[in-house]
Amino acid sequence: MSMNTTATDGAPAATTKATGTTTAWYELALCAQTGPGFFFPEPGSSLRDAKRLCGACEGRAACLEYALANDERFGVWGGLSESERLALRPRL
Repeated sequence: MSMNTTATDGAPAATTKATGTTTAWYELALCAQTGPGFFFPEPGSSLRDAKRLCGACEGRAACLEYALANDERFGVWGGLSESERLALRPRL
């Protein structure tokens, strides 16, 4: 994922771009247990499986909030694609 995901014990640890604080939701997230290619598929590939996994994840709402707050532009975050997240952003 495009978060900083390095940790000293080898486990992923997500940090926000703005504050550098660790996000607790990521430690429980199903995506942390799945390869990044699953959530960042090749252009034109189906997002269905990634969205289905997100739908079963406890961290889905927090993940989506993170993606919107940090302007994540690629991949599936919080169960939504890039275009679906773009539609949620307020127009200036």
